Amino acid sequence: MWALLGVVAALFLGIYDIFKKTSLNNNAVIPVLFISVLTSSLIYLPVVVGSQIHPGFFQGLQLYVPSLTMSEHLLIVLKSFIVLSSWILAFFAIKHLPLTIVTPVRATAPIWTLLGALLIFSEKLNGMQWAGLLITLTFFYLFSTMGKLEGIHFGKNKWIWLIIAATLLGSASALYDKFIIREIDRLAVQTWAGLYKLIIMLPIFAFLWYPRRKKTTPFQWRWGIPLIGIFLILTDFFYFYALSYPDALIAILSGIRRSGVVVSFIFGALVFKEKNVKKKGIYLAGIIGGVLLMVAGSH
Repeated sequence: MWALLGVVAALFLGIYDIFKKTSLNNNAVIPVLFISVLTSSLIYLPVVVGSQIHPGFFQGLQLYVPSLTMSEHLLIVLKSFIVLSSWILAFFAIKHLPLTIVTPVRATAPIWTLLGALLIFSEKLNGMQWAGLLITLTFFYLFSTMGKLEGIHFGKNKWIWLIIAATLLGSASALYDKFIIREIDRLAVQTWAGLYKLIIMLPIFAFLWYPRRKKTTPFQWRWGIPLIGIFLILTDFFYFYALSYPDALIAILSGIRRSGVVVSFIFGALVFKEKNVKKKGIYLAGIIGGVLLMVAGSH
């Protein structure tokens, strides 16, 4: 069941990446990120407050957020810093790179998540899961070599380095999620992390971007911006739900979730008319095959 929930999270993650790209093209990064975080926080806040005022009602909706201790809040604050740091780097990279290059590089997160899971949580994979994971990661690597055909040299391009750093932070966040979900209610983690990210973004928006807004890329309102926050809520809901299963393997779940590259790849190929679609499509088929093996092995 947790593997299927991971597939649903991957679908919404792909749509989330599409709205990020369409919102960031020739647009200011910080206000786009701020508004998307604000949107999700406006949805989370009534759930958090309502759970304290009418707990029975929200328990009936399966949306109850329990009270947390100070130490639990601090654990979630740390998660929020890690995630937001990853997002800031990723948003700048997505603005300047083709979608069919960014998403596969971002999807290499399972490599680092797997290494961390094996070392920290002593997770063990069966033969089918290992085969699926190795196939998936191999084709992720081949995807990364496509950049040279489009004039993007991975070793010299600063935006590539930003997306790599964002990917590493994303992997750290995935491992941290596995730890705190064992200690804290999954809805509490999701909602409070969203609220803390808004608190962190406020000074960045107000004191770093706003005074310099006329010297940087102008901000343009687009309706896709709030949809970034909405689809993030959906992908996080199903991801944390999957992660709450006692037998869920973070290494496999991370790989499944990142397969959302399929959705954003198709969009980039059809709408943005990005280059080398045929070769990328072959590599993408390899990724899909690897993910299917991982899903099959999880049962």
